[in-house]
Amino acid sequence: MSISISAEIEGGYGHDAQSIIGNVSRTTDTGVAGINIEDAFKHQPGLRNVKEHCQLLANIRATLDNHGYKNFFINARTDTYFQLEQPYEETLTRAKAYVESGASSIFIPGLTDAYEIKGITRYGIYPSNKLSTVKSIRCKHFGFGHALSDKIIAHLTKNAAQLLESRATFCLYE
Repeated sequence: MSISISAEIEGGYGHDAQSIIGNVSRTTDTGVAGINIEDAFKHQPGLRNVKEHCQLLANIRATLDNHGYKNFFINARTDTYFQLEQPYEETLTRAKAYVESGASSIFIPGLTDAYEIKGITRYGIYPSNKLSTVKSIRCKHFGFGHALSDKIIAHLTKNAAQLLESRATFCLYE
């Protein structure tokens, strides 16, 4: 049995397109089947310029294709719903542009409105991942990002603290 693994590379861990593309190339060498790459800045508020991010995505896709990774999955994340007050139109613009630039999928965390989700897919943006709590619509793919691991870590932290406080611990002696 084989399982495809996708790597979260945030904004690409580089300050320019060439270093980001180099990092993506090194990521492919590990054997992953795809990446998630964001359009948000890591250490400051704001989103990358759409044209610049599209050029980056196109260059990543071209580099991957030229090195035999034509089926490599690029999941382009847009943080419009975390950074803008009225994100829908900007999300549509970015999603269309990212797909046209070589992204395999669009990841839109924070998108929870069923009408807007249907609107995104109505424009032919497939496959489209949405990290949301919408239960009333049928999805082809569902992901919960880091929500599960965050809950597990919070649970472990709380219970470990309680164990330490109550001294309900044990030691193994040789």
